[in-house]
Amino acid sequence: MIDPKPKRSDEPIWWSLFGAGGTWFAMFTPVTVLILGVLIPLGIIDPSALSYDRVMMFADHWLGKLLILATLALPMWHAMHRIHHGLHDLKLHVGLAGKVVCYAIAFAVSIAAVLLVLIV
Repeated sequence: MIDPKPKRSDEPIWWSLFGAGGTWFAMFTPVTVLILGVLIPLGIIDPSALSYDRVMMFADHWLGKLLILATLALPMWHAMHRIHHGLHDLKLHVGLAGKVVCYAIAFAVSIAAVLLVLIV
């Protein structure tokens, strides 16, 4: 029999942040490593392209601020969701307290990222 009044779940919120963080990390981290770890050291990209003044111009623009915020906050939500469910898979049932701690850490990093972006 189908329950006419099912209990509401908060999982869609956490899964959406998990998915967004994983996607962001998978799309931007390899490009960042390629540019900073391979192309610039090999001299394919001129190092002056990432001079302090140019990087600060990027960080001062609203789109740059948004990209920096997403790069700092979204992967943290992904990682903390993975840790929370990984503990369950390891039979370490931490319950609601573990869930609160994991997501509180991700929230704190997100707030720190917002403050960092607003200060710069």
